[in-house]
This record gives sequence, C-alpha cells and structure tokens, in this order.
Amino acid sequence: MATITDMKQNVLLSALSAQPVPGLDISKYPKLSREQAGHIRHIHNLAPQPDGSWHHMGSLEPMQGFLDAYPHYHRLPALRGTFKPLIRQLIHKMLRREVWGYWFNTSYSGVATDPGLEELRKPWADSVVREDIMYSGHLLLMTSLYAMLFNDNEFEKPDSLVFDWDPLFLGLGPERFSYDNRSLQKAILAEMERNNCVGVCCEPNAVFVVCNQFPIIAMRYNDVRDGTNIVSGVLEKYKAAWDAKGMVQPDGLFVDWLLVKQQLSWPPLIQFGAGPPREIGFTAWAGAYMHAWNYDINNEIRLRPLPVANAFRHLVTDRSLPADSEDTLITAIEASKTLPLFPIRFNSPTFGCVAQWLSELGKKDELDGLLLQADRDLNPTWENVGRFYPRNDVQDPATEARWTHMDPFSGNAGIGYARLNVPEGQRIMWENPWTRETWDGSVVGLRPVARNLAPGKWAVYVNGSLREIEEVGDGSNMEIEVRVGGEEADVVFIKL
Repeated sequence: MATITDMKQNVLLSALSAQPVPGLDISKYPKLSREQAGHIRHIHNLAPQPDGSWHHMGSLEPMQGFLDAYPHYHRLPALRGTFKPLIRQLIHKMLRREVWGYWFNTSYSGVATDPGLEELRKPWADSVVREDIMYSGHLLLMTSLYAMLFNDNEFEKPDSLVFDWDPLFLGLGPERFSYDNRSLQKAILAEMERNNCVGVCCEPNAVFVVCNQFPIIAMRYNDVRDGTNIVSGVLEKYKAAWDAKGMVQPDGLFVDWLLVKQQLSWPPLIQFGAGPPREIGFTAWAGAYMHAWNYDINNEIRLRPLPVANAFRHLVTDRSLPADSEDTLITAIEASKTLPLFPIRFNSPTFGCVAQWLSELGKKDELDGLLLQADRDLNPTWENVGRFYPRNDVQDPATEARWTHMDPFSGNAGIGYARLNVPEGQRIMWENPWTRETWDGSVVGLRPVARNLAPGKWAVYVNGSLREIEEVGDGSNMEIEVRVGGEEADVVFIKL
C-alpha cells in the first residue's frame, strides 16, 4: 500500500505497472457497499478479542472465517495482508479448548441420538479423531482455505494443529492431540469409510447432511494443491450411499440426519401434526455448500417462523390451498399452534442459512427481499464501524407471521456472507480454486507516483527503509521504482 503524510493540499497518488495491462476495465470490480464493508469490519472487531473473550459470538463461530475467505476470493483478492492475519486469528480461536472441549461430555452419547442406548460410552477428549464432523470439518475447510488463498503451508506442517486437553481438576494429567491439515483429512476419511460413506457423525450416532459438505469442499482444495483426486472417489461413494437411502424427502427438503445404528432418517415420513414441524434451515444450510459440487439444487421458498412455514407447506402441498393467498397464511398461523415441540433443544440458524442459500443460487430478488426484511425487522446495528444483527432469542408469539428471532450465527456472519457472496460463489471456487501457481511469487516492477506535492523536501520509505530524499517544486510529482512479489510492499511518502 502507499501512504502520503501531508495535510496542506490535495495530493493524487497512482501506481503504474512497469507493464500496464491494456484495456483494464475497473468497473468490473465494483466497490463494496457500506453494508458489505461493515460486515467485514465486524469480523475484524471480533477476531482480535483476547483468548477466552467471545463477545457477540455464538456456537457457530467458524462461519466467521468463511465470511472473510469468500470476499477475499471474489471481491478483494489484492488485500492479502488484510485477510490473511484475520483468517489465521480465527483458526487460532478454533483451536481454543472452549470451542472443542464440549466433545468430552458429548462423546458419552445419549438416547437423543441413539435410541435404545442402555449404557453410556467411555468418553474421549480428542474432538477430531472420531465423529464431531461439525467441528473437524469446519477446521479442515478453514485451514484448506488458508492454504488455497495465501499459498501458505503453515497448517500442512506436522503438529500445526494442536489440541491441549488440560481442564482444571479433571483427568490424570494434560493430554495433547497433534494433527495437521492432511492428517486431519485422513481421520475424516477413515470415519466416512466406517459409516459406509454416508458421512461422518456430527453428534454420536447421527450423520447430518449439512456437516459433511465442509470437509468435501476442503478435500477439493487439497486435491488441487497436491495434484490428487481424492474427492472424486469420496463423492462417488457418498452419492451412491445417499441414493440408496434417499436424501431428498417427498416434501422437497433434505433428510436432516441419519441415525447410523438404526439406519433411520429424521424426520420420519409422517402426516402433518403427528410430529414436530419440519425445519428448512438444514436444507438451506446444506444447499448453500452442496451447490459447489451438485449444481442441480434449486427450490422456491417463503421464509416464515418454523411452525408457520411447516403448516403453510402442508396446506399448499397436501390440501392444495393457494400459495399466494392471505387466507392460507392465516390458516397456517392457527394450525401451527397445534404442533408439538421439537425434541432436541436446538434451533438451527435458519435466517442466515436461507440467506446464504439464496445468494449461492443467484436468486437476487428473493435475497434482496430477505435482506430488506432483516434490515427492517431485525435491528441492524453498527458498532466500531462494523455491522451486525444483535442476538434475540425471542420469537414473539404476537407476531407469528413475522420473524423476530436472531441467532449469533445469522447476525454475525450468515447475513453478511449472503451480502458478500456472488451467484454460484461456492461453485466458482470449487471449479477455479487458486493454485500454488496463482501466487507464485513472481517479481514485477511498479512505479508509485505521488502527484501535486507541496514544495519542499520529501522522503520515500519502502517497507520501513529510507529509499530516497528529493526536493520538489510546488505541484510537482515524485515517483519511486519498487519491485514487488508474493507479499505486500508498503510505500510511504513523507514531507520533511
């Protein structure tokens, strides 16, 4: 970057390449909107918090790393020095025990995801060696994105991903589990094979469709770096396994999860009202990322609170009521009050997931409407120049047809992702990831020029070192020849 320290008059700065690119149309690279820049800034505000501080964050923090990876690839590829330390800091936070330490208790298992279980399992602290793909898959993708975007093998080196299990007053002493990106991938592949390629369990005995999309994308990026083709074999077996079981249910939504021991899909095929309402969030969440390798995903949706949306789909699909009728919506609101509660105490981040899905599918009109809804109803907030939607745990019963709930994932990252993504953004990155040759360190010559300078003596510093001092006249220019390669160069003009 280049800086001029003179406040007396307007100064123009340009950087001319030694070999200018003919016909360069900068209109193809539109500036970020105020809202888009605000979303990126919000993640910059969150990431540097001291270890153990999680202000504004929720349980789905890894998406913040993805939010920054995609605008770097699609919108701001030259800002390497801005995004690289940010994504690295988010990976650092991922390795904190507060993020993965929950697994020790979860690994006991329970009847919620293993019906008929009579004795709890012996627990283990290593969160990536078996199951828990929600964590290990996100970590694999974050570190694979880091390597792909910045051609940096930091997390491909042995023992670069270290998990220290040392809770106070528990255990027989500290334990350390060491991995790197590729050994983590091997552990995930072994788990896929153990489950006959239907995927890796997220919770004990439960394979979620959405959670397995992240490691699949990571494998593609790793293949490109390594010159391998592991992901093709994985996808062949994965698709065959789900073709046999049926991933898409009659209502057009994905199976949420599969209970491995029982070979039972959730939710079961039951009549409306006989069970809790269907949740579109898992389908949207999976669809936003599965679109990278499965281009046929598409759907028409109307976002409403979960029980209302479920009742509305039933009325339109099963009872043939008109979808564009206000009376149908009113009937759905009343019918939704009779539905039983969901058996697991977890609300998926539906709003953010649907927004991501629409952005990936390129459904601009629907996405614009959803973003307008967020800006109107969900309290968009600016804090330290960053933009987010504050957490709100309440879905107001007085407004059954209007969404009021806001989870940390959607408010911090999901909606921002949707604003910053481009149509088919995941597919574009899948098909055209940056390679080792993209950032090959080739050195080129540049001539930054400071124009319309005030008269007097000026100095130029390049990467902190004095390069030149020159006396200039009023309104004169000053330029310096610099050679730049794989890393950014700082050029500073200072009036002495």
